[in-house]
Amino acid sequence: METVCTENTRKNSLIYFAVIILLLIDGRLAHAHSVEMFGDDIDSPAAQRSYGNGKHVPSSQVDDEQWGMVKTKGTQFVVGDRPFYVNGFNSYWLMILAADPSTRGKVTEVFKQAAAIGLTVCRTWGFNDGGWRALQKSPSVYDEDVFKALDFVVNEARKYRIRLILSLINNWDAYGGKAQYIKWARDAGVNVTSDDDFFSDQTVKTYFKNHVKNMLTRVNTYTKVMYKDDPTIFAWELMNEPQCASDPTGNRLQAWIQEMAFHVKSIDPDHLLEVGAEGFYGPSSPARLQANPNTYSGQVGTDFIRNHRVLGIDFASVHIYPDTWMLGATRETQLQFVQSWMQAHITDTESALGMPVLFTEFGVSTTKAPSAFNATSRDQFIQTVYGALLGSARRGGAGAGGLLWQLFPEGTDYMDDGYGVVLPRETVAAGIMSAHSKKLQTFNARCAWSCRWGCRKWEDHSEDVDYMFNNDEL
Repeated sequence: METVCTENTRKNSLIYFAVIILLLIDGRLAHAHSVEMFGDDIDSPAAQRSYGNGKHVPSSQVDDEQWGMVKTKGTQFVVGDRPFYVNGFNSYWLMILAADPSTRGKVTEVFKQAAAIGLTVCRTWGFNDGGWRALQKSPSVYDEDVFKALDFVVNEARKYRIRLILSLINNWDAYGGKAQYIKWARDAGVNVTSDDDFFSDQTVKTYFKNHVKNMLTRVNTYTKVMYKDDPTIFAWELMNEPQCASDPTGNRLQAWIQEMAFHVKSIDPDHLLEVGAEGFYGPSSPARLQANPNTYSGQVGTDFIRNHRVLGIDFASVHIYPDTWMLGATRETQLQFVQSWMQAHITDTESALGMPVLFTEFGVSTTKAPSAFNATSRDQFIQTVYGALLGSARRGGAGAGGLLWQLFPEGTDYMDDGYGVVLPRETVAAGIMSAHSKKLQTFNARCAWSCRWGCRKWEDHSEDVDYMFNNDEL
């Protein structure tokens, strides 16, 4: 019997097919959140993935489909054809605790807890120069056991579907930093007089370049994958919070960023690279100096817009610490600053830089007087940051995500700097973070679906967008 396909029949078939695709996508998302926070119903997010039909796909197949390198496309992060908006955290101590068998389990514990609330990126130290449990004991001389500890961290992160930002050196003295490099040079007879000589002395720059090469070309003893080839690494960070106060013009630091960005990309052109800056505006943008939290921050040798125009820098980094930057200010004033600070950087990365911006540290202390927040005001601060990020994501803006400073597992109170969040104990904060993760994950998945169907702008589906971002049950 011959079947006649009418125009209505064809339209209904297309609608039916579209609905089925959307349901499959939503089914995958629903499974990702079907396990209660910190439950033991599944071993790890990498062990199995639901694809909406009750079947599970091995992690190796998921890797092939979804675990590619993170790239940038305009002002968005992308993995393949999907946008990748970030909800993440900092845990600087991962390599240090992994180096001791008695504390190595804490690394797994924090990854498991973070994955349970949908966090997808962790920033941590890829350095410990000189001193106790050093990775780099002297220039280009490494403790293999500590390097194996970092290998373990990378391997565990992959298991829990968490990508890593690895910072390559500290501006500050903790864990060695640029001061340790200067000490090594001085001990070798090099005429260096200031820690800021780190940015200009040829011997010291060679020390750092060698560390970069050794890090990027490290072959992981667990995965047998070279770091520069591993998509588990989200990005490299040149330095944690670089400053060169001896040259407030910014020229000295700028030249160093240019040289080191070229060096990193010559070895590893595939991974993203960021400066590690706090986001302070400098001389190249005098109209923006008033956006800084105080006068001093505009005189430390950093220059947000100029620093991020360097060839090889893929996205902007900004930190947010209203409690330490604005001592004595009221909570209301500090939160108003957070909103204006974030908006200034989102606007500038869109209009002046054309790249994503990641707020790679944001936090407030709940213990340090006189500016300490309590848990309630801390949670309000987190919601303020998330609100600004959602507002940017809603319109396809440059605000690509934020990383809370910082997460600790239970039993590590001795390391808490006042900013620590222990997720099983901080149920309100964990709930806020989980809700934010769900909104971003839903956005990422539905945006990918819409893009496949030729949707150019989210404004064409404003009702769906409003529901997605305003519904706390997502």
